[in-house]
Amino acid sequence: MITELGHFALILAFIVAIVQMVVPLIGAYKRWPGWMAVGEPAANAQFLLTAFAFGALTWAFVTSDFSLRLVVLNSHSAKPLLYKISGTWGNHEGSMLLWVLIVTLFGAMAAWFGGNLPPTLKARVLSVQSAIAVAFFAFILFTSNPFLRLAVPPFDGQDLNPLLQDPGLAFHPPFLYLGYVGLSMAFSFAVAALIEGRVDAAWARWVRPWTLAAWIFLTIGIALGSWWAYYELGWGGFWFWDPVENASFMPWLLAAALLHSAIVVEKREALKSWTILLAILAFGFSLIGTFIVRSGLLTSVHAFANDPERGIFILIILAIFTGGSLTLFAMRAGAMEAKGIFAMVSRESALLANNILLAVACFVVFTGTMWPLIAEMFFDRKLSVGPPFFNMAFTPFMVLLGVILPVGAMLPWKRARVMRAMRPLRPVLVLTLALGGLAWTMHSGRSMLGPLGLMLGTWVVFGTLTDLWSRTGRRGDRMGRLLRLPRADWGKACAHAGLGVTMFAIAGLTAWEQEDIRVAQLGEPFQVGGYSLTLQDVVQEEGPNYFVTAGIVSLAKGGREIAQLRPEKRTYPVARMPTTEAAIDYRFLRDVYVVLGDRQADGGWTMRTYIKPMTNWIWGGCLLMALGGALSLSDRRFRIAAGARRTTGHGVPAE
Repeated sequence: MITELGHFALILAFIVAIVQMVVPLIGAYKRWPGWMAVGEPAANAQFLLTAFAFGALTWAFVTSDFSLRLVVLNSHSAKPLLYKISGTWGNHEGSMLLWVLIVTLFGAMAAWFGGNLPPTLKARVLSVQSAIAVAFFAFILFTSNPFLRLAVPPFDGQDLNPLLQDPGLAFHPPFLYLGYVGLSMAFSFAVAALIEGRVDAAWARWVRPWTLAAWIFLTIGIALGSWWAYYELGWGGFWFWDPVENASFMPWLLAAALLHSAIVVEKREALKSWTILLAILAFGFSLIGTFIVRSGLLTSVHAFANDPERGIFILIILAIFTGGSLTLFAMRAGAMEAKGIFAMVSRESALLANNILLAVACFVVFTGTMWPLIAEMFFDRKLSVGPPFFNMAFTPFMVLLGVILPVGAMLPWKRARVMRAMRPLRPVLVLTLALGGLAWTMHSGRSMLGPLGLMLGTWVVFGTLTDLWSRTGRRGDRMGRLLRLPRADWGKACAHAGLGVTMFAIAGLTAWEQEDIRVAQLGEPFQVGGYSLTLQDVVQEEGPNYFVTAGIVSLAKGGREIAQLRPEKRTYPVARMPTTEAAIDYRFLRDVYVVLGDRQADGGWTMRTYIKPMTNWIWGGCLLMALGGALSLSDRRFRIAAGARRTTGHGVPAE
């Protein structure tokens, strides 16, 4: 009964979404307050109905209702409760329901927190947001219904993909979708502004919190996915330039560019057209990511393998929203005249350079991701674009971004001189060169990547701290003023420092990692990078819904045992799929990473051992970036519609 109610609630939400899409938009055009007011209760009703439908599906998974086809295909009665819950979104239909739930959540939040928005703009924002929901409601109900019943329910289910039965993957999709779908609000604000023909500083203040929230969630989601790939897949890597990884990374790059571009619109009333375009493209790339994951055209370790017909439906949604908004953008380009004028050397120019680097980097990732498909469709050639291409083509843009970041942050608005801005950064430059030289001396003859990464990370982190310190003035209680700085300043410093930490960690790991592959005999120690490892025993055990072959590995240094590691090979009998569980000794400056392989004819076991320096700093840097975003979002100056009513009368009117 609950399942049928959930299905009915989903249909009702679809009908409400259609009403919300049409009525407030007509009301805004006709200036009818009653019609515009329909948007708020409709947004609330739409969210509550969708939440009920999602709750009904979750209940079916928790109670192992095997009369539901989706539960049979993606659950099992012996599965732990956490993975029964995460099984709700660990499949195509359930994940799309989560997607539309978040779309309606953001629409409801726009109704809750948009009290200071002009009524016409608010009505149009809610209508555009609901139009997105209508498209995905139709997609779910007509092609991907999660509430289909089976005439003859089986005794038990087929289990969830074992790779997804992991805490990292349980929380990774919700955070990622909050980021993906959160960009729909920036898109809705952009399209609403184009319809009104008004883009001004107030609009930039309204759109920034939504973009910032989406960027924070994307950052956390990408970090969780990277961490999962590192410890779960057993390959020892944190990023593989997989199509699904790229699908989330491209919107992240464009969202970062949008955040910085909106600052210029807010402060200087410049880059309006570019900012609107970024808002459209950021959500457009979220839709492209959805298409990549669900079309079946590109293979991935964690893509949803579905039929191309569903991919065509998503492609139509992509064409309608992206193509339609770009057409509207072209029609309204004349209404977005820039007011602010700035010199070639200025903070505006630095932010524009930031935008160009991020946008071109996104285009590089997009080209490498889609090129195998393009080559096969148009040239009848099967090609593979792997990490060597991405590393070579993408890295220079990030290096340039890191080089200009501290200088650009210290340039004044409108007009500046580089040497004057560089003056406070001279000690940082000296420290950067000194640390780079020290690293090169200690690792002479090895890759330059490590020293260069250390230099770039030092330059970004200490340059950011110098910028923060410079905001306290030159005299008096500078420490007191530092503590009283706005949260947005602290947030910017945290985010930029996190980027520097991540840059250094990736370079250090790539340059200084050590790898050892061998057949290990029981009780015989072997050396890897100054550590002694001994495979003491291999035991057979049984888990909740899997069988385990576990190695007991002693890790020692200097004759003293520092850890006992337990790498595992798991076999899931229902899914008939093995997985590898790496054993990792996490330390501040390095990880020791051990993977157990197959038993050999001589009685030994294949073992792979890695010494991975600075690995934890990668995710530490990501969390620091997310913390910086959260600090900025908590600044009262950036609350939704802060100061909006004072400036709504000074927008650029439509021609």
